[in-house]
Order: sequence, then structure tokens, then C-alpha cells
Amino acid sequence: MKKNNKREKGAYSKYSFQSVKILTINCGSSSIKYKLYSFPRGKLIASGLVERIGEQRSPISTHTEGMKLVFDKLLAGGAIKHIDEISAVGHRVVHGAEEFRQPHIIDKRVIKKIKECVNIAPLHNPANLEGIKAALHTLPKVPQVAVFDTAFHHTIPDYAYMYAIPIKYYKKYKVRKYGFHGTSHQYVAQKAAEILGRPFNKLKLITCHLGNGCSITAINKGKSVDTSMGFTPLEGLMMGTRCGDIDVAAVFYLMNKEKLSLHKIDNILNKRSGLLGVSGISNDMRPIKEAARKGDKLSKLALDMFIYRIKKYIGAYYMILEGADAICFTAGIGENNPELVAKIKRSIIKIIPKETKILVVPTDEGLMIASLTFNILRNTAGAKKK
Repeated sequence: MKKNNKREKGAYSKYSFQSVKILTINCGSSSIKYKLYSFPRGKLIASGLVERIGEQRSPISTHTEGMKLVFDKLLAGGAIKHIDEISAVGHRVVHGAEEFRQPHIIDKRVIKKIKECVNIAPLHNPANLEGIKAALHTLPKVPQVAVFDTAFHHTIPDYAYMYAIPIKYYKKYKVRKYGFHGTSHQYVAQKAAEILGRPFNKLKLITCHLGNGCSITAINKGKSVDTSMGFTPLEGLMMGTRCGDIDVAAVFYLMNKEKLSLHKIDNILNKRSGLLGVSGISNDMRPIKEAARKGDKLSKLALDMFIYRIKKYIGAYYMILEGADAICFTAGIGENNPELVAKIKRSIIKIIPKETKILVVPTDEGLMIASLTFNILRNTAGAKKK
């Protein structure tokens, strides 16, 4: 512990915070998405993607090798002259359970707690941990910060996050709604406040993150009060490959009829359902829309189901908030499908006042992660000086 304290003191004390370079890392099971920003202005310097990590015939076998390639690209592209120019690394971590309500400097305790969340986020947290370990290996003296997808949703009240199952399962295993895409919802909501020219903590907002993963959040006075995803990212809206809301009894029924193991049904619900499962074509909105235009009935059904569930959640959250100043659409589908947004808008403007704005706000989770990391870096340095 003493060694870590010395390392941290030296790491923080050398920064003037007039020109700080922060690298953000978003690790998937076989990929590393990265962005490099300059602060305090939040200017994007470089970004990129390393793919096919650990796959057959790939020259990159581990995330540590992938991270080395990230730095090679940053150096070759002139974004940095030496890796020591990087002041901090901000990592996206999907699940922080109840432990993490805000970003945290990564240490042994934080890594241990992230590992404990692996069983409730098996598709994401292991990859996030690989990225953390790889970055720590390459930059052992640089402060690293974990930014949790679940953190923004910790303001959801208990009557909204609890499931109506025996309370002992919450007490023993913390089975409850957590919510995800928190950094995106937070960023988009803050940008919406800027667009509206009003204080973030005075607004009622409904933010719709529509990508391969989809979620909707109700935000009241700057705080998340409900969100569509739950204990895992499976609950809520219909998504690219995830089914979203489903009667659990239907799952048991299918398991019995098809003699499915837990692993197989988990794979079906998470990776073979949603737009892909219904259309039978793709989890990508583009070929589905094209097929629907040509008369493919299943593709049209997939689109109708997708839009219907979005409208249903918007309506529910509009009632929970008792009105909304704006409804915001973002992420890959939300930002790049104006006809889809227009179709939803035509339905909801029939029942909401004209004062409610319908906005398309490009998300930037990387910038949000970098900003939160910069704040942690600055605040920690300030605390150490005291």
C-alpha cells in the first residue's frame, strides 16, 4: 500500500492541469476501442479500434498485445511522442453493482470488486478487466480510473429498482435493477440542457439510447429515476440480439420443450433474439429496413415491434416524470435513422404538449469517461495538496 501511495503522489503532483492527455479504453471480449483527449478543453486528438484479439489466425493474442498496438498507433500517428505524455487512463466498466456509485481510481480493492461482478455481467466485465490489466501493465505509474455504466442510475429509488421477489434474494445476492449505458444517458442529458439553454438540474428528460444495445432513461432534475435495463442489460427494449422484456415462464417453457441448458437459453436470449431473431436477417437496422421496404414481412414485424416498445417506454416514463421538457434520441440507431425517429415523433406529439422538444443528440461516451477521469485526477491532486 505504501508503494502505491508513493506512486500516486508522484503521478498527480506533476500535472499542472493546463494540458493533460487522457486515454479512454472500452474493451470488448476481442476488441479495444480507444480515444485520446486533451484537457481541460476536452479536445479529441486521436481514436481507433483494435479488433480480432485472441481470434484464430489473428496476430494479436492478448489484450496486453492489443494495448501495445494502441500505443504504437498513437505514436505512429503523432498523437503522442512518448507514452509518458498520457496523464491518466479512463476505463469503461459495465457493472459496478451497488459498490460503485461514482468513478474510482483503480487499485487492488476496485479490481477485486469488479471481479465479483463478473457473474452478473459475464459478457462485459471480464473484457473490461482484461483492458485494465493490459493498461496497468503498459502504464504502471499512470493513474487509471474505472467509470461504471451503472453509476448514473444509483439515484433510482428503491420502489423502482426492486423486483417483486422474496426480499431474501436481494439481501443475499443484491438481485435488483441496476441499469446501464449510464455514461451515455448522462452525457446526452447534459448536452440537451445546453441545447435548451436551461440548468440540467431543473429539467425533466427522457433519453433514448438506441444502438445494438438499447435503453431508455427517465431523468428528473439531473438524476436518473428509472431506466429500462435491469439486473443485466437483457431487460427492457428489444435490441439487436437481445430479447428485452419477456415473461420468465415462457423461458422455462422453452427450456422444457427444447431441452435447453442454462447456457443455451442464455445464448438464445442474449445473442440470437431481438432484431436478429425476429427478422432472421441481421441485428443491423440497415438491411432490415431494406428488406422491409422490399416487402419482407418478418423484417417489417421486427421494425414494428422495435418502435412499439420504444413508444411504450416513452409513454411510461412521461407519466412517471409527470411531463418532460425533452425526449432525446441517441446512439447508432437513434442518430442515423431520421425516418424511424420521425415515425415515433408523429405518434408521441399527438399526446404530449408542443413545449416538449424532440431532440437527436449525438452521444460521446468516450468524452464523458475522459471528463469524469479528468475530474477525479484534478480532485485527487487537490486533496493531496491539502
